[in-house]
Amino acid sequence: MKRINLLYWVFTGLFGGFMMFSAIPDIISVPDAVEMVSGQLGYPEYIIPFLGVAKALGVIALFIPGFPRVKDWAYAGLTFDLIGATYSGIAVGGFDPAMLMMVVIFGVEALSYIYYHKRLKLAEAS
Repeated sequence: MKRINLLYWVFTGLFGGFMMFSAIPDIISVPDAVEMVSGQLGYPEYIIPFLGVAKALGVIALFIPGFPRVKDWAYAGLTFDLIGATYSGIAVGGFDPAMLMMVVIFGVEALSYIYYHKRLKLAEAS
């Protein structure tokens, strides 16, 4: 149980930290974020703070105890955000080897999700 909890918190902390650090520039509409989303990808500017707030709420949901259904939806929403970002980058600029970093992020998210469910099963068994 101790090992599962430790791994869960390590993976969730890494994933949550990455997502929150990507949400904050969107929430406050930092010029670099606006340039990337609006200028390079072609999305309207009004979507930027919306996506940032949605990501931040998803991260908060991962760290609030209880509410397993909300956590599952948060994982799903954050996955959709990452898939959309990856697809948008490839659709506009083609494949760039730097995009392979997304594989690492997806992997950390998957491990967080897997260990979250392992924790739930252990809690139900006790």
